[in-house]
Amino acid sequence: MPYKFTDRAKPQALGDTNLFKPIKVGKLELAHRVVMPPLTRMRAPNNVLSKEMAPEYYAQRAQRPGTLIITEASFPAPQFGGYDDAPGLWSKEQLDVWKEVFQRIHKEKSFVYVQLWNLGRQADPATLAKHGLRYDSASDGVYMSKEQEENAIKAKNPQHGVTKDEIKTYIKEYVKASKNCVETGADGVEIHSANGYLLNQFLDPISNKRTDEYGGSIENRARFTLEVVDAVVEALGADRVGIRLSPYGTFGTMSGGSEPEIVAQYAYVVGELERRAKEGKRLAYIHLVEPRVTDPFLTEGEGVYTGGSNDFVYSIWKGVVIRAGDLALHPEVVREMVEDERTLIGYGRYFISNPDIVDRVEKGEPLTQYDRDTFYSPSEVGYLDYPNYAECVKEGYTQ
Repeated sequence: MPYKFTDRAKPQALGDTNLFKPIKVGKLELAHRVVMPPLTRMRAPNNVLSKEMAPEYYAQRAQRPGTLIITEASFPAPQFGGYDDAPGLWSKEQLDVWKEVFQRIHKEKSFVYVQLWNLGRQADPATLAKHGLRYDSASDGVYMSKEQEENAIKAKNPQHGVTKDEIKTYIKEYVKASKNCVETGADGVEIHSANGYLLNQFLDPISNKRTDEYGGSIENRARFTLEVVDAVVEALGADRVGIRLSPYGTFGTMSGGSEPEIVAQYAYVVGELERRAKEGKRLAYIHLVEPRVTDPFLTEGEGVYTGGSNDFVYSIWKGVVIRAGDLALHPEVVREMVEDERTLIGYGRYFISNPDIVDRVEKGEPLTQYDRDTFYSPSEVGYLDYPNYAECVKEGYTQ
């Protein structure tokens, strides 16, 4: 399929910045600070990654030695899910493909963390019902939208506020999946507490209307996320665990910057993580979605929140920070961000279309424009067929 260079950004060589200095992240010695963040690709029929395609896809993007790859979001157990084409982490069949993915990444001398995903009310209630699973969120009946409420009623699977026993079960399954990942060869896991999914639904007052110890106050709303962190850290060690947060995100009808307490909510979570760090349990990193991207389904440049910044995290957390969100198009912003020596940069959508993006960012080479229509399609088109820069030049790419 013919691709072209994007005309949306003027490349800048960043090889002379901290982005290309090595850094220790958890147990890992990274050769540079360009990270592949989680990118959902929906090429896992029946929750099993494609054995034919996934190992090659990840190997292509791990080609620069010393790169940290964070995998697409994956379900620790069936109840975490609600999409049939996203990967799972519970069966031998699933883990056998993951094992090959991890081996291919390591063969390229790069590293891999697996992102642990729990959809909550962003799941499809009908898909859950088909598998005999609940449609969960922080609270009963606090739907994302009228349409989602109608879907749930039609599927006879109304939104269910998880019980305290169900929370305990979820935590056990986070732990089991984390162990599965590391035993299968991953370097660590990232707890997904962002982008309007279940842990974020507990954090946010728009979706959390509970009156028990998991709702009401800032401390209570943070409890589930922190209990997951503590349990996974206990199982793997803190230096194999990261967490993703999106303070200003509105995807999944989260509050974002319209909630006056939102910075206080996240400052509390980050403060608790730093308190644990000072007790000897410092997470490998905190991964932040920038306010440049409040909804990952919007085109870059749309939905930008300009009323706040993630900079507050640095005054609390003294460990490594990954920042992601529309940064491939803004090398001037990256240059500024990496002046702080704890900062890594996640390049999302352009990592899809530029398997050699680390080299291109270093040298200031133009980036191949991605084809959004193939993000979630089942074939290798838009998945395995994006060439490296030299091949693009040979094929006569233009802007």
